[in-house]
Order: sequence, then structure tokens, then C-alpha cells
Amino acid sequence: MSRAGISRRGFIAGTGTLLGAAALNAPTASATARAAAPIAAGAHVAALVVGSGYGGSVAALRLAQAGVHVHLVEMGMAWDTPGPDGKIFCNTLRPDHRSYWLRERTKAPLNFFLGFPIDRDITRYTGVLDAEDFAGITVYQGRGVGGGSLVNGGMAVTPRRENFADILPGVNAAEMYATYYPRANTELGVGTVNPAWFDSTDYYQYARVGRKHAQRSGFPFVFVPDVYDWDYMEREAAGTVPKSALAGEILYGNNHGKKTLQHTYLARAKATGRVTVSALHRVASVSPASGGGHGGYTVVIEQLDTGGAVVATKTVTADRVFFAAGSVGTSKLLVKLKATGALPALNDEVGKGWGDNGNVMCGRANHVWDATGSLQSTIPCAGIDNWAAGGAFAEVAPLPTGIETFASFYLAITRNPNRASFRWNSAAGRAELDWQTAWKQPSIDMAKTIFDKINAKEGTIYRSDLFGVYKIWGDHLTYHPLGGAVLGRATDGYGRLAAYPGLYVIDGALIPGNTSVNPFVTITALAERNIEAIIAADL
Repeated sequence: MSRAGISRRGFIAGTGTLLGAAALNAPTASATARAAAPIAAGAHVAALVVGSGYGGSVAALRLAQAGVHVHLVEMGMAWDTPGPDGKIFCNTLRPDHRSYWLRERTKAPLNFFLGFPIDRDITRYTGVLDAEDFAGITVYQGRGVGGGSLVNGGMAVTPRRENFADILPGVNAAEMYATYYPRANTELGVGTVNPAWFDSTDYYQYARVGRKHAQRSGFPFVFVPDVYDWDYMEREAAGTVPKSALAGEILYGNNHGKKTLQHTYLARAKATGRVTVSALHRVASVSPASGGGHGGYTVVIEQLDTGGAVVATKTVTADRVFFAAGSVGTSKLLVKLKATGALPALNDEVGKGWGDNGNVMCGRANHVWDATGSLQSTIPCAGIDNWAAGGAFAEVAPLPTGIETFASFYLAITRNPNRASFRWNSAAGRAELDWQTAWKQPSIDMAKTIFDKINAKEGTIYRSDLFGVYKIWGDHLTYHPLGGAVLGRATDGYGRLAAYPGLYVIDGALIPGNTSVNPFVTITALAERNIEAIIAADL
């Protein structure tokens, strides 16, 4: 790695010209070749980024633009090759081996319909969605180059300014809202549905019913930005392009229309010619190389096959390591490294402050005159805001069964105060999370401030057939894991790990458990802030 200094002003000048357009240049041939070359045993790299989600993608791009050669290691697949059906990703209603990470049976977040289980057997494979089970909770995470951007609904929400002090109290809000949130939104290609089209298309009838019910109960109904290409969606509806969001694609990947990190940050990073990606590679250990942290780090990496078996173990060295394996992946790895003596000087805050972003799900049974439509876009575009009064924001979510259900479905984000910790179980050889299912009760209570009122107004009831038999609340999961290496506690104010110069956390593990909205724009903006400071001060 070059030790030449780079000024904050120089870094901004070098990157600012990229911020004006969301459209991406295609990677160069040399960049594509670099992306295809896996890391070799014995390699030395200037910067190793562990994980290719939002934080890792930001770090890879900005480091590369600053002249640093970056190797990005991703546990999941590259997801760049179509299957026998000609598609890279499978459909939500017809999951196959591509759907789940190393499972032999699907585990859908909504896993019952009319009281009957709907999960099915599949072939074990390194699929795109990981339903990782811990005590008391299942955490859904993306697996592949692009991380969570591959499997989320793309809802790109900037938190309200008045809520920011509760999210990241040690971060300058003025800088975030003037510089880093706008930068993140531009780079991610965030846009909003055309309200006129929303009002006319059959595919958002379910959301219009949600709007009517929210407004009749006095709740603000808001359009929510997304990273889906809304022009493409309108062409889907017109039948001029292949359908994706309008063909039930969301949970297990999206073949067209969605601006995942593969098409935004990662495409630009690869186009620099300074970023190499190794898919199906998992970091097992990081420890100081001879001479301590100033001498770089020894990293042990396991290469996987598509059945999850380790087919090679490689030892490499890196001048700097950026942990970006997601809240769960980063937290588990750091807890392991501290407990096993690889990085014993990590502080006692590592593993703590983990939360579920207050996620809880529910459905409502509407009257027959409030049909929600057999055709539904899988991309949510609106929500019900009762955060200030009741501590809940609810996405009006699709229920794309292909038939009329007369059901309204919601994913709520709530102000749940409960936080869990990861701890190393030496006997079992794994990191474990101490979450308790009962800790979801505050989320249920907050969500009820919206839906009890709507049900009373509309004369409707909760659905009790979507998460089991006579079970109203989806209180068993989260889509939005946050925390475990909290900024200013486990790290300094920019993600540096104390006692280990050259080690950084740059993902959702930095955020203490809640963002009040869907978190990926905040993760991206925080990563932009932190990597800018790191490049200016450390390189």
C-alpha cells in the first residue's frame, strides 16, 4: 500500500465527479478479469475487505479511487451466471436450490397460508438468502456479491432528521444530512414511484387499499423511495420488457430492474481496475502478522464449494482489513477472534448492542369490497408513519400469491429498546446470540398502535394463518440486523478497532440496533463518512 498522504479535499475532488449520475459505466475488460481471479494462498494485499454488502462496497470503491488495490472477499456466490431456466435468480413462489443458503428445506418469513405450511424441500446449495437461526430469532441475510442488496425490497429511506440523534448520537447530523446521505442516495440510484402511475396500475391496488385504511384512521401515508428502476417497472406493466418485480421476484433475488450493489457501487469499484473479488471465500481468522498490527495482518480464508464444503484453506497477509460481513457476520467473527486469542485486545464492547430494528410482521383480513389484487408488485413503495406517537413505521408490503387474498400485509419497524449480545461458546466452537422472543413484545405493542386503530375503524380483524396456526404476529425474525460492534464503543468514532491499527468495521455492526426506518441508506451514508476520514487520516 502506498504510504503517500491524501488530503480530505483531494479525496472529495477525486470522487465528486462520480456523484452526479446514477447510471453506471460497464466494467472494463481488465476489471472483469480481476473480479474473476480468486485470491491465492500466500498473497499480500494492501486492503482486504471482508464482505460485499453496503459498507464493504463503499469501502472498496473509495479505497480504489484513492489508488489502493483492494481484495474483496465474499462468502456467497457471484450471482452472475444464469441457471438452466435462463435466469440468475428463482421466483419467490417457486423456490429451488438457488433460494436458500445451505438448507434442505425453505424457511420463508411468511411460511403459512390459510393455516397450512408452505415450505418445501430443496437441494442444499449456497443460495442467495440465509435464514440464520439463533435462540429466539431467525435473521434473514443476503448471501452473494452484493450482500443484502440482492434480497431486500430496496426501500431506500433516509431517517427523519429529528430521529437521528437516537440512531447515531456521536455522529454530526449536519454533515450526514448535508453530505453523506445525499451522496449515498445518488450513488445507490434512489427514486420514487410516479404517483399518477401508482394510482392507476393494478399492481399497486394493495398499496392503495393500505393508503385508504391508513388515512381513514388519521395516519400519515407516505411514499417511500426505492432503488428499483421505476421506468423499467412501468415497462414491465406495459409488457415491453421481461417482468421481474411484477413477476413475484424479490425474496430470492431480482433478475431485472433492481439497482443492486452489483450495478452501482461494485460496478464502479471493478471499473477502477483496482478491485478483485473472491466469491465463495470465508474469512476464518485475522491476527497480527509478525511485528504486530503495524506490520499488517495474517488472514486465514476458507474457499467453499456450492455444497458448503471447505475445498481449500489459504493464508494471506493484508496491510489493512475492513470488516464488512454484515452485522451478524462481523459480530460473530470479532467475538471469535477476541475469545480465541487471535485479537485478544479487542475491547469488551465487541458483540454488544445488537438489535433487530424493531421488526415485526402482521396481516389484516379485509372486507370483500377491499380487494387487494391478484397482481401485485413485489417492491414496496409506501408506508404508514406513527413513529412520533406510537413508535412504529409500517411498510405496506405485498402478499404476491397470484390469487386474490383480500389481505393487507405489513412489515413494521418499531422503537424496540431491547438489545442482545453475541458471545463465544468455546465448547460448541461458535458465536451465539442471547436474543429472547419475549423481547419482541414492545414491537408488537407499538405496531398495535397502528393496526388496532385501523381494524376498529374498518371493522376488520388480524389474519391468524400466515405465521402458524392461530398466530397473528411474525415475531420470530428480522430482516434488519444492526449492531454488535457499535460506533464509539467497540470502535472509535470512525470504525477503527482500538489496539489494532489498520483494522476497521464499516458495516451495519456499527449502528446500535435501530435506525427508525429501513437501514441500508444509513449504513451506506455512514460508510461514506467513515471511509473518507480513514483515507484522509490513515493512508
